Amino acid sequence: MLAMNRFLIQQLDEQVRDAGVRSVTLFNLGPPPPMPGVPRLAGPGPIFLDAPGQSTGTVGAVLRDGRVVEAAVITTTGARERLTDTAYGQLAAIEEGGCATAALDGLGKYRLIRAGADDGTTIVTGLPTAGVDSTLVSVFAIFCVVGAVALTAAVVAGVVVIRRQLAPLSDVASAALEVVDMPLERGEVNLPSPIVAVPPAQVHTEIGKLGTALNRMLERISDALSARQASETRVRQFVADASHELRTPLAAISGYTELAQRNSEHVPADVAHAMGRVASEAARMTELVSDLLLLARLDSGRPLEQARVDLSQLIVDAVSDAHIAAPEHNWSVQLPDEPVVLVGDQARLHQVLANLLSNCRIHTPPGTTITVSLMAEDDHIRLTVSDDGPGIPTGQQSEIFERFARGDTSRSRRGGSTGLGLAIAAAVVKAHRGVINVRSVPGSTAFTATLPSVSP
Repeated sequence: MLAMNRFLIQQLDEQVRDAGVRSVTLFNLGPPPPMPGVPRLAGPGPIFLDAPGQSTGTVGAVLRDGRVVEAAVITTTGARERLTDTAYGQLAAIEEGGCATAALDGLGKYRLIRAGADDGTTIVTGLPTAGVDSTLVSVFAIFCVVGAVALTAAVVAGVVVIRRQLAPLSDVASAALEVVDMPLERGEVNLPSPIVAVPPAQVHTEIGKLGTALNRMLERISDALSARQASETRVRQFVADASHELRTPLAAISGYTELAQRNSEHVPADVAHAMGRVASEAARMTELVSDLLLLARLDSGRPLEQARVDLSQLIVDAVSDAHIAAPEHNWSVQLPDEPVVLVGDQARLHQVLANLLSNCRIHTPPGTTITVSLMAEDDHIRLTVSDDGPGIPTGQQSEIFERFARGDTSRSRRGGSTGLGLAIAAAVVKAHRGVINVRSVPGSTAFTATLPSVSP
């Protein structure tokens, strides 16, 4: 812009010098004779402003003895217009020695030149700088627009290039979020490989190395998860096979024990007591085997029976059975006015209720109030079994639905159990496309199962 300003000022100075030459020449020659058909400029001011070539806005002044005698400007109408007294003083201050810039009162900025006439009179001629200023503003506006467009194009191009260069980083972030959302704690997990696409041109860059390292890490994780899943599958298959094979010898033990107990009057008392213990442990072992078989079937995804189940009636029956088994507890039922019906496996749902009630009964002292409530909402059913017992320690709540989980002694465990009741309840609820959770503080424990109310 400075170079442009200097160039335009130089051009304007050439025009000012030409105008000054015309002014001095015409002043020396005197006013030209009138030309037919060409009117003289009207108004006060120096006659040399009438010189051919003098443009609109030209200022002319005549100085004698350092004082401005007359001064005028050519208006847009072509007439001469006298300048103000202030402008007179400003013109008188112009020095010889080339073009100078001055702000004239009522006119604005001018480039002015001072020259002497033949009779010693001083002539000052000037042209406005408005054209230069206007051109500079236009050029500056063009530069701004072009610069903005160029900057925008550069930013867009930079964003595109950066995004292409950083694309593997986006894949890394997406891969991390995808892995976070995967249920890695159990079951079969399939990690895509490679999960981060690294272009060949970026293999040796820092970003490419990061993507490659993440791919290798996820491959190792996938292999480890696959090995774990295979191990779990083998263990479950072994448990299922062993449980199935144990049913026959356990049935034989129970049968022979029952047969021996029928003639207990003919055997010593200690032998009869031992046979009773054998029968009791055989029954407990049979229950454990049955629970393990059920969990194996649920783990294998074997479909459950599907029928309409009156959950309200199921709760009434289960609580009645529990009341008979533990009359020393206080039992309460909260049911809606209308029966709550869902589609599912009635036997397995009854087992869920029985296991939850048994858990509350076994792990709470006599006098504890156990409440079963049922609530039907828009698209799901909420079943809650709660008690006002001592509660479950916070550290055990996260693993209470694990197999063979044992409660804390604070929930006074008085009866034997397999440690699979809550695991079976969670598996059955999951098989019905529901969820189960526990919330426990001292004096309040609640197991809540949420089941879909629509048939699967």
